[in-house]
Amino acid sequence: MHLIVIGWLYVVVMMAVAEATNTTGTVLGAIFTFLLYGLAPVALVVYLMGTPARRRAIKQREADAQEAARRAAAAKADAATEAAPSPATASDLPDQGGKAPAGAVAPVRKET
Repeated sequence: MHLIVIGWLYVVVMMAVAEATNTTGTVLGAIFTFLLYGLAPVALVVYLMGTPARRRAIKQREADAQEAARRAAAAKADAATEAAPSPATASDLPDQGGKAPAGAVAPVRKET
């Protein structure tokens, strides 16, 4: 993709140079040619083509953060087990879905 961007910008620079050096052309016209034919479309295409990579990077960062939180919780549970062993510490850890253990708080029922 980078090669296409470089090639297109080269073509647009040559168009701008031709615009600026032409007897009926102006430098202002060359600047607008470069901006409107070159930078604006290339920036838009690069942004749109980079969207899937940005999404993958965000998902990877979230997965890394969840894994770090799981490891920290496991290390904390191991430290608590070594300090005061109790059979309920393994059930106090969140499950693999990242949800809190069930049964910690009794459900409240509304009477009708």
